[in-house]
This record gives sequence, C-alpha cells and structure tokens, in this order.
Amino acid sequence: MSQTRILALVGSLRAASINRQLAETAAQTAPEGVEVTLYGGLADIPFYNEDIDVPGSVPAAAQALRDAVAEVDGLLLVTPEYNGTLSAVLKNAIDWTSRPYGAGAITGKPAAVVSASISPNAAQWAHGDAVKALGVAGAKVVESAHLHFGVIGERFASSHPRDDAEALTELASTVRELVEATRGQLASV
Repeated sequence: MSQTRILALVGSLRAASINRQLAETAAQTAPEGVEVTLYGGLADIPFYNEDIDVPGSVPAAAQALRDAVAEVDGLLLVTPEYNGTLSAVLKNAIDWTSRPYGAGAITGKPAAVVSASISPNAAQWAHGDAVKALGVAGAKVVESAHLHFGVIGERFASSHPRDDAEALTELASTVRELVEATRGQLASV
C-alpha cells in the first residue's frame, strides 16, 4: 500500500502554541506508512477575496495551500477557540481551498478536527464551526476522528502534549481514524 499523506492545518500562528504542539504530537503518533505534515504558510495567505481569486493571478501563498491540500489524502485541522469560534487564519484556509466552489482542493477530502482551549469547554464552539465550514466547503468530515482538549493552559503548562500518555493515545486514535477514512475513500475511487 502506498504512503498515506495527511496535512495538518493549525489555527494558531504563535510559535509556542499548544495547538501547534498537539499537531506535532499527532504527527509523531502516525502509524507506519502515514506521513503527517504541518503546513507552515497560513500566515502568508491574504484573506479570501474573489477579486484576487482569478486564474493566472491567484496569490502565490494561496495557490501553494491549494496545491498542498490537493496533493494529500486527508486533512487534520487543529483549532484554538478565539472569541467563541475558530481562528480567522483557519477559516481563511478553508475558504481558499473551497474555491472554485464544488471543485476546490478540499472537495471530497476526508478531514478531522482537534480543538483545544484554556476553557473547560475544550473549544467545542470553534470545533462546531470548523466542522460546519468544512462540510459546506465540500470536505468529508470524519466525525469518529474528532477530539477536544480543555483547560490546556493547566494540563500542558509544564509539559509538552507528547509527554502526556492520554493525549498521545487520543491523538494516535484520531490519526488512525482519519487514515482509515482516507483509505476507504481511496478504495472507493
């Protein structure tokens, strides 16, 4: 079987973000034959604007994201919760990859959402908004692969998520569920 490729999109741009650490840990838990790559260019993408989404002149950063999403088998979105919803950078990534509507790079792509916040709510509002945006954009949302982390400021204050046995197990399960969905998708093609 060929290598399964998963692209992780992290909704926090902060270098020391716990959401980024969760994505890094998810990548480390990938089973043999699975590559999880964190996308690094979300900060460079302009806000979606149909006036600049013109064939031949799409901003290079937006085209690079579209190309990266088109080349992988599945997506793992890791979202913080900002003011009760997902971050603008993550929503913007969904918007760019959903175009052209019905034929965007995200269309039909299996996707899972991991949400994390400092509140006990575990970013479930952001999670719900991410799931909704992915579904409307045409992604195949893998409900069984979803994961929520609450009170991350306390839970991961003195250690990286990779040092938390429960987090490792949960992230590994999420990645495994997403990989199974991508393989099911590939088998039906």
